[in-house]
Amino acid sequence: MIRKYRSSPPDRLSPPRWADQLLEWFVAPHLLEYLQGDLHETFQKRVRQVSLIRARQEYVWAVLHCLTPFFANQQTIGPRKAGPRKADSLVPANNPYPNPALTDMIGNYFKIAWRNLWKNKGYSSITILGLAAGMAVAMLIGLWIWDELTYDHSHKNHNRLAQVMTTLVRNGSELTTNRFVASPLGNELRANYGSDFENVSMASVNQSRELAAGEKKITAKGMWVEANFPSMLTLKMLQGNINGLQDPSSILLSASVAKSLFGDADPINKVLRIDNQASYKVAGVYEDLPHNTTLNEAKLFLSWDKYVKMVGWVNESMKHWDNKSFQCYVQLNDHIDITKETAKIRLASMAHLNAASDGQEELVLQPMNNWRLYGEFKNGKVVGGRIQFVNLFAIIGIFVLLLACINFMNLSTARSEKRSKEVGIRKAVGSVRSQLISQFLSEALLIAGIAFLFSLLFAQLFLPLFNTLSDKQMTLPFSHVFFWIVCIGFTILTGLLAGSYPAFYLSHFDPLKVLKGTYRVGRFASLPRKVLVVVQFSVSITLVIGTIIVYKQIQFAKNRPVGYNRESLLAVYMTTPDLFGHYDAMRSDLLATHVVENMAESSSPVTSVWSNQIGYSWEGKDPATQPSFGTIGVTKDYGKTINWQLKEGRDFSKDFSDSNSIILNEAAVKLTGMKNIVGKIIRKDEKNLIVVGVIKDMVMESPYAPVTPTIFLVNPGWVNVIYVGMKAGIPLQDALAKLAKVFEKYNPAAPFDYTFIDEEYAQKFSDEQRIGNLAAFFAALAVFIACLGLFGLASFVAEQRKKEIGLRKVLGASIFNVWNLLSKEFMLLVVFSFLVSVPLSYYFMHNWLQNYEYRTTLSWWVFAAAGMGALMITLATVSFQSIKAAIANPVKSLRTE
Repeated sequence: MIRKYRSSPPDRLSPPRWADQLLEWFVAPHLLEYLQGDLHETFQKRVRQVSLIRARQEYVWAVLHCLTPFFANQQTIGPRKAGPRKADSLVPANNPYPNPALTDMIGNYFKIAWRNLWKNKGYSSITILGLAAGMAVAMLIGLWIWDELTYDHSHKNHNRLAQVMTTLVRNGSELTTNRFVASPLGNELRANYGSDFENVSMASVNQSRELAAGEKKITAKGMWVEANFPSMLTLKMLQGNINGLQDPSSILLSASVAKSLFGDADPINKVLRIDNQASYKVAGVYEDLPHNTTLNEAKLFLSWDKYVKMVGWVNESMKHWDNKSFQCYVQLNDHIDITKETAKIRLASMAHLNAASDGQEELVLQPMNNWRLYGEFKNGKVVGGRIQFVNLFAIIGIFVLLLACINFMNLSTARSEKRSKEVGIRKAVGSVRSQLISQFLSEALLIAGIAFLFSLLFAQLFLPLFNTLSDKQMTLPFSHVFFWIVCIGFTILTGLLAGSYPAFYLSHFDPLKVLKGTYRVGRFASLPRKVLVVVQFSVSITLVIGTIIVYKQIQFAKNRPVGYNRESLLAVYMTTPDLFGHYDAMRSDLLATHVVENMAESSSPVTSVWSNQIGYSWEGKDPATQPSFGTIGVTKDYGKTINWQLKEGRDFSKDFSDSNSIILNEAAVKLTGMKNIVGKIIRKDEKNLIVVGVIKDMVMESPYAPVTPTIFLVNPGWVNVIYVGMKAGIPLQDALAKLAKVFEKYNPAAPFDYTFIDEEYAQKFSDEQRIGNLAAFFAALAVFIACLGLFGLASFVAEQRKKEIGLRKVLGASIFNVWNLLSKEFMLLVVFSFLVSVPLSYYFMHNWLQNYEYRTTLSWWVFAAAGMGALMITLATVSFQSIKAAIANPVKSLRTE
């Protein structure tokens, strides 16, 4: 029995016991006594020479050297190299035992893999480039998905914040769900549900404001909010107090706005004017909200109390529940479940509505975590939103990476005959199949590792373009450990996925047949490769078809008749009081410039409906229902300025009083159910309104959705936007210069800020346009990766059939015959891929189009164009190698040693 050397009982001169335990576990028993004894003797000597701490460190290091070759001197058994050895060293010079972790064998696997890569540079480059492109796409999509999933998470309270939504109900079914509520709702929630909410805040819409500090004037978006709102958002204050809005005359500015107004000076307690209406003292400066937050455009916050006192119609709305022009945000207490709370407050406003009308209204709490991804409602329930795009791009990322892995599989298995002798020899000398599988998986991991390094480079290079296409501000988080953990796991997973099939395929070869030279690839050996090529091009063609349909839907909506003329129509938002009360004088001055066709004002922009009101009644109305109508106040020249299309009756006119006149769009007429509606009376707030005209539906909100039932009434005192219809044929810059002089006359405290209606309308397509651009980007990369693999396969087939091609040419085959021979098989595979992709793309895109009320059709030419494009690209890819093989000198291909 071998006696183990035991250290003395633990004391201050003993080496670490855990290090001794490791030594006893891992060192061969017949060596333990001598090795451990030598180490202990050297340890005691080093304690006297240096210090106890240093000696223990050296002891641990020496033990680690004895456990694994990674820490040991890799000299083999045999004569020692000349040279002195340090007498005091605790590190052994020789390691005669094989490494139990088999790192030598694994190292050999990687060495052989590197030699194969270097020997076949062309195929290796194609494989690595395709895999790197696929991994880069997956990386970019992963960044995009992460940015979407973490939207608004920069707010510490994001799990407890919610916005109160309004669902208007008709005949028991949902009409519409929107984010606007009546202004008394905040006090109602505080009074009756205060124990459930930590904070409740009313807020205005985030709108542009004119800011002036001395001579410095800028425009920035901001909101009127209650004093607790900044703390609900957990704004990161750089200066001042987060509760600064408790003083109604104070304002909180973002860092960017403070910098623009005051430069490097301290902005705290500085005074600035807002909309040339009132002065405010800067109470705090907060860090700009990140790009991936819903309220990132809010660059200033003003006091809600000041808003109520200063603006007459807002003050009046605090007494009524029928004006839904505001927003309400809540912060739930920790123990409150948001679903149960929604059910609890669902009918909170009904008692107040019943006092004024027969309407029915339900409240819904939408959590902040859902604002971005789950914004679509149906029947008062969330039915989706941008989450469908997240799921779509996740699938695209997986498939694009799969395409790159298929390239690796195809090229590896296609070249199997060249690796067969290696497999045969390894099996003959004792390798088992599991070792061969490990070898080929190691090779795949090496390729995946190299591809990952290139993918980082590609992702970094294309990230600016990707940010532009996706309207984001993403960066690769190189400094985050989690990023590298995910990347390493992702690389290993990709390597295993790409190398699994080739590893099992190559390791099954019979060594006897291989070494005798009788091994032949079966007639169906190429079938898996053909299936994989079909999968590649089916996915690529499906992506191309989907991209074309997305663009077709966008164009279809853009070409939808909008019911007015948005060309040469300019809007100026009335953000300062100086623009109010000068309608006739301003209109005369604008017309006198001879560049203006007409001018009008309204309460809502022509591209939106800011006010939805209930409480309308008419003859024959069902008393159990209370539909909501978009309600817009206008001046009498509104219709002539925007050129709306009158269908029945007359337009507003200066020849009539029109103080009680209204004009309805077709959707509103349909909602009332009345026939021959012109001349009929509709009541609102005990006031009789006479319908004098009907206009064709105007697309004022989503171009993909039904038109909002809207009522227009003459109300010069309720206006927010000035419209200027420009004359055609006049140079734009000259016309704008003349307009600027007029507006400067009436609004000297603010710059001349304007927007063109056609540009505002184009913004309605931004999300779909962005998704289309991203889909096109990924589809192009998918086609590139598929063609890269096809190019490699065509190159291999041409090389494999080199002698056959030489014989055919000697026997009289033309270049066309050879080209046809090599290209035909690939063309048939692409045709089959097209047949697979058509029903797939039709199914998915048909379902996608159902999300839009106003949608295009799935035309046959879309599928035909994608199929023809795939055939042409395939032909161009394969023809290069086919023609190269066809024009090669047959003497060289037939020559043997």
